[in-house]
Amino acid sequence: MDPSSEGAGAPSEQLPSSTTSPPIVVQPEGSSPAPPPAPPSRYESQKRRDWNTFLQYLQNHKPPLTLVRCSGAHVIEFLKYLDQFGKTKVHVSGCPYFGHPNPPAPCACPLKQAWGSLDALIGRLRAAYEENGGRPESNPFGAKAVRIYLREVREGQAKARGIPYEKKKRKRPAVTVAAVSSSGGGNDDGGGGDGGAGDNTVGGSSGATTSTTEFSTATTTTV
Repeated sequence: MDPSSEGAGAPSEQLPSSTTSPPIVVQPEGSSPAPPPAPPSRYESQKRRDWNTFLQYLQNHKPPLTLVRCSGAHVIEFLKYLDQFGKTKVHVSGCPYFGHPNPPAPCACPLKQAWGSLDALIGRLRAAYEENGGRPESNPFGAKAVRIYLREVREGQAKARGIPYEKKKRKRPAVTVAAVSSSGGGNDDGGGGDGGAGDNTVGGSSGATTSTTEFSTATTTTV
């Protein structure tokens, strides 16, 4: 009997894999393994979440939008969309507590995103846009319309809540003009005082913390 016919019905044997095992890396003597990469900062983590939230918003937009076609008007729409997740009471003009910083009783006025949260959000998205290949001159988050909208939100909430947002004035360095003698005998050295430049941060700096909770549910919401 032909030996090849005896194993006709038997399952074929699996051949060993042709893949080679990975090479063994030998650490040089006296060298320590590379330390693990440092975890991202709180700002970087929040910026990544905000960027993913905005991309999800563009995908769920009707009709869907691409990042290339996104303009300042679409950014403003996104900010208005986020108002439904806000936690800041903004009194309407007809409310008896309009302009009252500490209302004594609750009212039916809507909850919106605080101006400080929106301002911090735009700052993070503006940086994320350029980090992901966008050009600064075409950055929709830096559009003039967005800046005007944020200013209107700041002024409107300041009146409605009775809490003005004030900018810290930048200190100008004192300049002393050196006196020059008419005889030309010598020059008096004028002392130039170094005035400390004040922080130009706009009020509402706690917005970055507030936005963490207010924007967390926006990612899974369909427009």
